[in-house]
Amino acid sequence: MRTVSELEDRLSGPSDRLVSDLSALDGDILILGVGGKMGPSLAKLAKRGVVAAGKNARIIGVSRFSSGHLQKELEKAGIETVSADLLDEKALDGLPEAQNIIYMAGNKFGTTGKEYFTWAMNAYLPGRVAERYSHSRIVSFSSGNIYPLTPIELGGASEETAPAPIGEYAQSCLGRERIFEYFSRKNNTPILNFRLNYAIDMRYGILLEIASAVKEGRPIDLNMGLVNVIWQGDANEMAIRSLGLCGTPAVTLNVTGPETVSVRWLAERFGEAFGTRPQFTGTEQPTALLNNASTSHQLLGYPNVSLRQMMEWTISWVEAGGDTLGKPTHFQQREGVF
Repeated sequence: MRTVSELEDRLSGPSDRLVSDLSALDGDILILGVGGKMGPSLAKLAKRGVVAAGKNARIIGVSRFSSGHLQKELEKAGIETVSADLLDEKALDGLPEAQNIIYMAGNKFGTTGKEYFTWAMNAYLPGRVAERYSHSRIVSFSSGNIYPLTPIELGGASEETAPAPIGEYAQSCLGRERIFEYFSRKNNTPILNFRLNYAIDMRYGILLEIASAVKEGRPIDLNMGLVNVIWQGDANEMAIRSLGLCGTPAVTLNVTGPETVSVRWLAERFGEAFGTRPQFTGTEQPTALLNNASTSHQLLGYPNVSLRQMMEWTISWVEAGGDTLGKPTHFQQREGVF
């Protein structure tokens, strides 16, 4: 992959597993918050998947679409679009009906100083959406940030780990889950809270940040010494397939790759590829924000793209000077401030 178009094509290529699950799924798919980092490729993946499955389901993407470029791009791919501010009651009420909802709306970066907006997006709006689509299936994107930092020898937090979110962003993510759970119980709405960390593609993510730092000779913070990563295409596929796993009361599912990966090890491998010695700052701590996703692997299978493949793609992308989004993950953050 050398261009964004080649990257998008790979991200949106449906697997046999996805096509099979979409063959058994009834109804249209409405994606709320399609304009984020993952939304456009998820919409394209869903569209190509339903076509391959021989279904006539509509894929509809909703966003404010502040830039007309994305809206035209999605429509060119066969995705219907609706420009709407989801916090506007009339706009929300006017959205099309759909049997399947993927809720991707939310706010993380810029929370500090605008905590009120983050809570409105992450905890208030889910209640309005749950009432509006009480007769639909809902997969809601959540975050592994709702978990506490866990001892590294435990291999990450499982769905049974008690939430202990650090900071207002993570607290609001737990609020989103609790609100969806309330309405799942109240209205018997099948819902799944999709606890994801960390998705990557070539333009953003932990691997790009570490590889770029190594190549440019910038120091790498080791205070969050271990991480989880998953290819964005695999995360998107699992989200779509999770529509078939929604339940009442709401189901919780951890989603990430199978490895617990050392930041130091990643930097050293990238250093070997670039012919440079990584520079480090800080020291690995005995705890980290880690996600045990073994349940999702049991239910949905292992991700299609391996860690080593993601690393090879990242090396090629960085060496070629590929486009980036300029949106760091701040995965090193241990205080929950975003």
